[in-house]
Amino acid sequence: MGEIFLRTLPFFVIIGLGYWAGRSRFFTEEATAYLTKFVFFFALSAMLFRFAANLPFSDIFDAQLISGYLVGTLGVYAIATFVAYLRGLDIPTAAVEAQCAAIGNVGFLGLPMLAVLFGEAAIGPVMLVLSVDLVVFSSLIVILINGGRDGKLTLTTFRLIGAGLLRNPMIVSITAGLLWSAFRVPTPPPLNDFLVILGGAATPGALFAIGASLASKSAERIHIAGWLSLCKLAIHPVLVALSLFFLFPTTQFSMSVAIAAAALPVAGNVYMLAAHYGVAPHRASAAILVSTSLSILSVPLFIAWLGTP
Repeated sequence: MGEIFLRTLPFFVIIGLGYWAGRSRFFTEEATAYLTKFVFFFALSAMLFRFAANLPFSDIFDAQLISGYLVGTLGVYAIATFVAYLRGLDIPTAAVEAQCAAIGNVGFLGLPMLAVLFGEAAIGPVMLVLSVDLVVFSSLIVILINGGRDGKLTLTTFRLIGAGLLRNPMIVSITAGLLWSAFRVPTPPPLNDFLVILGGAATPGALFAIGASLASKSAERIHIAGWLSLCKLAIHPVLVALSLFFLFPTTQFSMSVAIAAAALPVAGNVYMLAAHYGVAPHRASAAILVSTSLSILSVPLFIAWLGTP
């Protein structure tokens, strides 16, 4: 546990540095927004494309892993939704809480950290987890919020979902990289070097951006944030582990990576969706802040339990 904690500590120190920069106003909210855009649209996309393009498609695709992660994530989504229903929340608010309970910071935190801890072989499983989160659950929350408000689903809702998927640079870069790999197109050395240099900015940039963005978030409704953090940091990885071990077993390595990814704190894009639709943004903000703070200890604990190569 101590060794794993020390290996994960630098990642959280960079997050802390970003938090200080945002809190002290050395980095304004506008500066943080532009840094996040750079990481999201350029650095992280370059990293994802390079990894996807240089890996054989057969080494990435794993139906068992996708099924196991999907079932475990649907499990915690259902639990959070049921608890929200018992508390009398409407469908859109329940959807935001369920999203907090189920969607982790796989892109900005999980991809760089798990690649270091488990090695580059972890990239394939992490990309599958990220794809499930982006395609399935980012679509689901849009359906629930719009359907809950209007009482029905319209063609406009599905157009929004389609447009959102096509505009998401992580989905585009993964898809483009997989197509590049599937057609076995060789990557010219100058292009590969370009992707290495640009993608190298993804890890520090993403971690710093996480911290700087946390500086503007508050921990209101701490009991709700605590419940959602428990779902995300403990219940989610446990359900994914049970699903993979007993229902959809695959290689030990892939299962370990997926479970570690499930143990990550709440993703920042949950807040962006909540703020965009005007549904419980402060609740999502608090869940992100609390879960990220607690993950300094909980993530190393899960990774130590899983073991690393």
